[in-house]
Amino acid sequence: MSAENGKNGIPDTQAGPRPEPLRFYGTTWVNHDDGYAARRAGLSVGSLALAAAACLVLRVAYQGLQIADIGSFVSLLMIVMFAICSALAFRHTWSGFTSRPDPDRQASMRGLLAIGFVGSLLAYFFRTFTEAPGEKLHRAEYDKAREEYEKRTIRRSGNPMKKRRRK
Repeated sequence: MSAENGKNGIPDTQAGPRPEPLRFYGTTWVNHDDGYAARRAGLSVGSLALAAAACLVLRVAYQGLQIADIGSFVSLLMIVMFAICSALAFRHTWSGFTSRPDPDRQASMRGLLAIGFVGSLLAYFFRTFTEAPGEKLHRAEYDKAREEYEKRTIRRSGNPMKKRRRK
């Protein structure tokens, strides 16, 4: 039973597939309404601010290593590790906006993505300039589902009692 809006029993929602909500955007990405542009701008600034704050935290951690005087090799190793993990996290996050990631690969990369979180934040920041991150993928899936739904409903239209029987 569908929800009714109180106007002659007309259903409140449209028939067929519903769009999948995006994190922070809900379903505003479908029609770009309800503050979609403001959300994109705010999330862009927020992700850049978080990336800058994360770099400050990493700087403090690096200074802690320098104070501990553990040696230049370990300090260099830490810098290289964060740089590589951030680059890999950027690439993985960026490609996740255009295709569904493999769940097994996602699980195996969880640690790497946690270390390279700055790269993920920067990928999110750059993606918000063109669209809501993941919007293109979700729109393609939603349009395909709507198209298939339309084909199914057109095929079934008409009164089946008037259908001619084959002899």
